[in-house]
Amino acid sequence: MTSDTNVTRGWDKLSSTLTRLARPEACPEGTPVNMAMTRGSTVLFPTLNDMRRQGQKRFDHAYIYGAMGTPVQHELEKAIAVIEGGTDCQVVSSGLAACTTPLLAFLNAGEHCLLPDSVYSPTRRFAENVLKRFGVETTYYPPCASAETLASLMQPNTRVLFSESPGSHTFEVQDVPMLARVAHAHGARLMMDNTWGFGIFAPFTHGVDVSIQALTKYPSGHSDVIAGAVTVAKPEDWHLLRDTAIQLGQLAGPDDCWLTLRGLHTMGVRLSHQARSAMQIAEWLKNRPEVARILHPAFPDCPGHDIWKRDFTGAGSLFGFVLKDTFSQSAMETMIDSLKLFGIGASWGGYESLVLPTSKSITRNFLADEAEGPSMRLQIGLESPDDLIADLEQGLDVLKVHS
Repeated sequence: MTSDTNVTRGWDKLSSTLTRLARPEACPEGTPVNMAMTRGSTVLFPTLNDMRRQGQKRFDHAYIYGAMGTPVQHELEKAIAVIEGGTDCQVVSSGLAACTTPLLAFLNAGEHCLLPDSVYSPTRRFAENVLKRFGVETTYYPPCASAETLASLMQPNTRVLFSESPGSHTFEVQDVPMLARVAHAHGARLMMDNTWGFGIFAPFTHGVDVSIQALTKYPSGHSDVIAGAVTVAKPEDWHLLRDTAIQLGQLAGPDDCWLTLRGLHTMGVRLSHQARSAMQIAEWLKNRPEVARILHPAFPDCPGHDIWKRDFTGAGSLFGFVLKDTFSQSAMETMIDSLKLFGIGASWGGYESLVLPTSKSITRNFLADEAEGPSMRLQIGLESPDDLIADLEQGLDVLKVHS
């Protein structure tokens, strides 16, 4: 088992980084702590030549036209790029748009991509509907596949190897450096949904070419923003991504960007508390007789635990658990309905605790070999972990009554 220090050390360092990063330049008349809000569609210029010169700066996070990003969006992009360790970032309208925009940017008709079987379900649907309609073939691979298995699935026209680590429902941690070696050996880019690992996993240090974030989750942190981000580290990738985003009309509204910038300042302290609470609750659940398995990367029996220890500097607030097979799906759903402090809802990363059933709700090409009971996912918020444990305890009592 890991220690509290291990699951929180990345978050504890993040607040200082963000304070240095986002502190505005002081001026003689004084400077507010938070950046001023800028809303606008049309941007006025003194002369036509000024307008033309500014229009040539589309790769420079410059204020050209509202639909190409506002100053507050550009500041958010700079902050995300620093946290991810990349050079440039494009903020887009949602976490799903952060997955789909680079797929459209880096795949052409007649090409092939590999997706992990644990991939976010809307990304799977996009591949099976939109990409397929545009002539892109998709193959799924087991999330813990070996280098040999992955190499055997690569085709001469494979251009993207996609990763999501850990999977947001089943929590397998992937060997990202190995994925990068396989992708690059076959002339493909490694694209990663790094939403769970934002701030605690350095994608570009581990060979990722394109890192994806749902800013809806940890960065905004208050369940009132829909936005996403795509970060790269190579100029050629940035130019292709940026041009594709402009042509798709992809951006986020200034209010969402401002709220996310503000949320970034408290993300480290929020997630340090939430990660510690999540570990406390997961350890309590592990010792419950109703629970078969904990799906948390910090637990030794979670697939990829050793990789998590090697590559991550902490853990998040989201994990799952599997009930023993003596309990039915309907009994678990009755248990979920009985919970008082856990809201029932999609998404995660906010200050509030959430619960969501994961069995009977995900599509998988590679089914688990072992027979297991129903499963659910917990997002642990800022509430007292003792209160959350008490709520789960009464829920487990309900589970036993209805089985």
